[in-house]
Amino acid sequence: MSLKTNIESGIKDAMRAKDQDRLRTLRALKALILLEETSGNNASGDLPADVELKLLTKAAKQRRDSLDIFTTQGRADLAEKEQIELAIIEEFLPKQLTEDELRAKLEEIKVRVGASAPSDMGKIMGVATKELAGLADGKVISAMVKAILS
Repeated sequence: MSLKTNIESGIKDAMRAKDQDRLRTLRALKALILLEETSGNNASGDLPADVELKLLTKAAKQRRDSLDIFTTQGRADLAEKEQIELAIIEEFLPKQLTEDELRAKLEEIKVRVGASAPSDMGKIMGVATKELAGLADGKVISAMVKAILS
């Protein structure tokens, strides 16, 4: 089942349950998908899985950033809303790698590309961002690569 189908099914369930938070979040995700489907970048109409993953990751990142800002500003009401939406979006994202799993994958990539010095960070990041897309945040990957190479 495609992401769009899952979200549409979730919207129907949220309407039946009268869950306004879930309904609002799923409608926002559906809107993102529809915008991408109708953009000039997509000729077939159906989105590939990697594009769907990028949309979800971007939506989750936006919620995390907003959550940080609202928490810093002491806006608990808005922070709570963002936290709820983030939790719903994360249901559709693949499970994030733990720190140990991420370190092991980055070590394996380091050996594969032959990186040894901090100047080789770009080699690892190029491969890691493609292979670990959706499984770990880019900032976390970058920080761990720096730690591995130093």
